[in-house]
Amino acid sequence: MKLHDLKPAPGSTKRRKRVGRGIAAGQGKTAGRGTKGQNSRAGGGVKPYFEGGQLPLVRKLPFVRGQGFSDPWRVKFQPVNVYELSVLFTTGDVITLSALVAQGLIRNEKELVVILGDGEIDIPVAVQAHRISKSARAKIEAAGGTVELLPWKRGGYRTR
Repeated sequence: MKLHDLKPAPGSTKRRKRVGRGIAAGQGKTAGRGTKGQNSRAGGGVKPYFEGGQLPLVRKLPFVRGQGFSDPWRVKFQPVNVYELSVLFTTGDVITLSALVAQGLIRNEKELVVILGDGEIDIPVAVQAHRISKSARAKIEAAGGTVELLPWKRGGYRTR
């Protein structure tokens, strides 16, 4: 077999439609474009964005999506409740970010952590976190524990 022997499979290709080549050709005179109007002219037609003056779809999408505005400067904290601390830690433990990762309460140490006051704690522990709710602080200190706030900056990067 040589290069000049190669040809497409039968029925896989069609002849090109030659428009505007006379009435007998089947696509003569208006060449399938209809009579008059913007799309019948050479170079006619509208830009893909234009919808006849109606608000274009791409401009509707932010409203259609229903999500509204998402704040690019939002600071996201990983929540940990006091009942989770009382279940997973014992008396006198120092609860650091690495300890929370080891217990599977947060994904990695670079995340900002907030301690929330859901549940009860009855063991004295030392907690290190970036934020703590008033109720959680009260419960931990009532159980004889301590709270240390870690420094943090916007964007999730801690300062050390």
